[in-house]
Amino acid sequence: MLMVADFSDKKVKEKINLLYENLLVRHGNPSLSGQWKFWCKRPKSIEEKERIIIESILTQRANWKNVELAVSRLSQANLLNLRKIADERIEIIESLIKPSGFYRQKAKRLNKIAKFFIEEIGGPERTEKFETKSFRGKLLLIEGIGNETADDILLYAFEREVFVIDEYTRRFVKKHRLSENLSYGFLQKLFESCVKKDYKVYQDYHALIVMEMKG
Repeated sequence: MLMVADFSDKKVKEKINLLYENLLVRHGNPSLSGQWKFWCKRPKSIEEKERIIIESILTQRANWKNVELAVSRLSQANLLNLRKIADERIEIIESLIKPSGFYRQKAKRLNKIAKFFIEEIGGPERTEKFETKSFRGKLLLIEGIGNETADDILLYAFEREVFVIDEYTRRFVKKHRLSENLSYGFLQKLFESCVKKDYKVYQDYHALIVMEMKG
């Protein structure tokens, strides 16, 4: 029977933190491996933050190798940039990101999120004026941006202290009998209540979970 998580339960907190330590021993620093070399890089330049935003859309329902191919094609076309994506024709973006799958939907989402950052925010360099909850709410209003994508952007691009929940995390929780409740909000609150409040730890823990469950 699965453990029913209690945010005040010391045993649950200890287990979640012990699992993190075990993952670090097993996999090492995630910034030395694959996708995470870039996503867990600290600090990031504005250009690198923009790339994370773009990749967070491309990675939706996609194999990472296909995402890398799509990113490479955007880079070769000098379009790995939010302002340029916002100004480019959708058809051009579609043709470049085909390897990532669902390219028509993703091209529209890239256009919308690029325009959001350029026109509404004033560029990714001006996000500091937005409190995390408000910033997250704005991201979720963009068509095609759900909890996971919004939190990928907040955590990995803008170093906000939000824990990303995805299918790998849910499988991890089930495997280690941490909770019966697998809803996004519940699991996010669980990890954020038990793990040290530090975006670096959140980045590394989530990355390690993905590495572990993919393996």
